[in-house]
Amino acid sequence: MTIQTSKLSDPAVRAFVGAVNAHDRDGFMALLAPGATMSDDGSDRDLTDWIDREIFTSHGHMEVDNESRGGRDLIARYSNDTWGEMRTKWHFEVEDDGKISRFETGQA
Repeated sequence: MTIQTSKLSDPAVRAFVGAVNAHDRDGFMALLAPGATMSDDGSDRDLTDWIDREIFTSHGHMEVDNESRGGRDLIARYSNDTWGEMRTKWHFEVEDDGKISRFETGQA
């Protein structure tokens, strides 16, 4: 059963999912700490290149099925115009100021 974005426990993760689903690149970037990093399927990627390709130019969308670790780990159905829909896992590291310093994703 899908968890509504507004019901996600962690405020930074809730805003992240909201920005992805609203296709709000500026809002998404504002959530990230300076020097934020990310990985996809265990390999570090260039964050700006990856988000443009996998989220914003390909109309990425997240439907969260499960959350754990205070809402900082998600299982979600992720879809975009390039890959279609897949079951994915997401892990977020959030700084004390609420900014996301790292996120990791991959197939679940």
